[in-house]
Amino acid sequence: MGTDNVVFLEVLEWFDESGKELVHRLPEQGSGEIKWGAQLTVRDSQAAVFFYQGKAYDAIGPGRHTLKTANIPILTKVLSIPWAMTSPLRAEVYLVNMKVFPNLTWGTRDPVAFRDRELGLIRLRAFGVFNLRVLDPVLLINSLVGTQGVYTQSDIEEYLNRVIVARFNDFMGERLDTIFDLPARYNELAGDLSGLLQEDFRRFGLGLADLYINSITPPPEVQKAIDDKSRLGIFDDLNKLLKMKAAMAMENASQTQGEAGAGLGMGMGFMMPAMFADAFKTAGGTPSAAPGTAPCPRCGQSVPAGARFCPSCGRPVPATHTCTGCGADLPADARFCPRCGQAASSETPKCHQCGAETPAGAKFCSRCGKPV
Repeated sequence: MGTDNVVFLEVLEWFDESGKELVHRLPEQGSGEIKWGAQLTVRDSQAAVFFYQGKAYDAIGPGRHTLKTANIPILTKVLSIPWAMTSPLRAEVYLVNMKVFPNLTWGTRDPVAFRDRELGLIRLRAFGVFNLRVLDPVLLINSLVGTQGVYTQSDIEEYLNRVIVARFNDFMGERLDTIFDLPARYNELAGDLSGLLQEDFRRFGLGLADLYINSITPPPEVQKAIDDKSRLGIFDDLNKLLKMKAAMAMENASQTQGEAGAGLGMGMGFMMPAMFADAFKTAGGTPSAAPGTAPCPRCGQSVPAGARFCPSCGRPVPATHTCTGCGADLPADARFCPRCGQAASSETPKCHQCGAETPAGAKFCSRCGKPV
């Protein structure tokens, strides 16, 4: 076999500058001739896996290793060849990043159908993050990485996202009845879903360190229906809610620019006083004054004729005029005094005999002396 593509390795180490590589192979392409006595440096957050003739050997932990039989016992059998363990070893070294990879995202690409106890069949979207780490380097390389020179978190994030969403679909139908219970159960649901996914991750040598649910939201039209339902709890009837929404529409229309918007805002402005007066009055409206009564100038309620105080608000009722015979207060529409029976008139009474003006309350005429 030629050696054109063979790399001679004396120092074996790897720095993950991006912070996103799970596995890095030395060399990245082709195979390498690892010299006897070469130095292998494995950092605290790494593990090294040797491949010889297509077979993976146990992972080597952190430290500085010299490739000799005494220092790496697992290679004793590999290096026991007829050249007194002094010739180069044709092999590859996979360095695996054992740190926690945080803030990987997951979410539903398409809405998930969910039968809600109160809203019926709706569609939900869910989003969150999860943390990943490698538990078994050899299993990870054999099951996912293969012969790739570099394997990053983006290479596996999309696949793991699909696994999480698939489990989430079944999980929601089994654990939740209505989305109105969601705000108090995010932590509980995330913990249960994380436990359900552990086995799916372990089959690839991976571990799910943490999983969080950031949001589970219905489509906009369902959110609007929920908002309207919450507003109904404030208003005691639908008519007032509709009038309130119409008033909000007027306000928005009044801010519209242009000739059409100005005309609409002006028309709405004329309608607003009557609409609000109609919306917030009592169910029976303001009662009209009954016969023999007059409306109170303060509160508008009916006041009996001759009453000096309103029976509804208790405030004094001003009299419109007084009786010329006895001086009693008379209602505005009174034609006769309810106390003495004299005709209600603002003119000074006259003597029936001589026609002279007679003071109010006089029983005899001051000119002719005859009874009035």
